[in-house]
Amino acid sequence: QLQLVESGGGLVQPGGSLRLSCAASGATLDYYAIGWFRQAPGKAREGLACISSTNGGSTYYADSVKGRFTISRDNAENTVYLQGNSLKPEDTAMYYCNMGSNWGAGTQVTVSS
Repeated sequence: QLQLVESGGGLVQPGGSLRLSCAASGATLDYYAIGWFRQAPGKAREGLACISSTNGGSTYYADSVKGRFTISRDNAENTVYLQGNSLKPEDTAMYYCNMGSNWGAGTQVTVSS
């Protein structure tokens, strides 16, 4: 059974960086497109980035994170990463990875001084 597990969240100061990980078990991630989403309290879930399984792993970013976040995959580790730089308080949210109808439980990112 496919399971996605996010990690790497935490408390970071504005301007800081975090690298989130999405590790999969029960399936080989390199065959699938993977997305990262986030949801802040009282707000709708927001799509941030995705990486394809083909075309060299082409990527897409939402305007809110373009230029600050980078999605990547390590097929050998069966893991997808989301590197976030120049973090802002408005980046505070629960971050989730997604593959089709499968979601992880999320990892909390809090950006605060």
